[in-house]
Amino acid sequence: MDTRPFLIVAIDGGAASGKSSTARALSARFHLLHVDTGSFYRAVTAVLLRRGIGATDAARIEAEVAGLRLSTHIAGRSAGMEINGEMIPDAEIRGAAVNGAVSHVAALPAVRAALLAYQRGQEGVARAGGFRGLVMEGRDIGSVIFPSAPCRFFLHADPAERARRRAQEGGQDAIAVRDQLDSSRKAAPLACPEGAVAVDTTHHNLEEVVALLSRPIAEHLGV
Repeated sequence: MDTRPFLIVAIDGGAASGKSSTARALSARFHLLHVDTGSFYRAVTAVLLRRGIGATDAARIEAEVAGLRLSTHIAGRSAGMEINGEMIPDAEIRGAAVNGAVSHVAALPAVRAALLAYQRGQEGVARAGGFRGLVMEGRDIGSVIFPSAPCRFFLHADPAERARRRAQEGGQDAIAVRDQLDSSRKAAPLACPEGAVAVDTTHHNLEEVVALLSRPIAEHLGV
């Protein structure tokens, strides 16, 4: 029986704050299952758009998400969400149509409720896969999904710097618009969770941010 500690790491923050790069680096360093919950909402949005359902059609969206069959596919150290047995292509979930709709879809309480248990279930997926823990990134991980996680972080950066990063990546997000929508929604708004460690990544490179977050993680894991 494996008696080593199992750790949940929650990383929240807005678009281009450094969540994904940091989470992937921590996953590799500590053998944690990496879960990008933003990709879950993007995948659901892509499926809704495929079915011709508008991002603000709350009644139809609620009916559709209730019937979705969600499962997990692990590739390397990352968990991806399958919807009705299909992995939605990354190019589709990162495209302009989904970028413009995902914050509206993610703001709906019915959508967040439909994904709540699935997201929390990734802990069991990580344990079954032999990982030393779970590093989950999103916008409500430390506040709603795993509010008792031993390591909770909130990454933020100057809006101009985040816009520069996203443009450098070739992204098409309207960051200011998404921030406003995500921060003002009634269901699990984007905000630094009480008790989480806030990290300003504006003037720090990836290696510096990873080193900062690694210290408490290593302490919890005893490595």
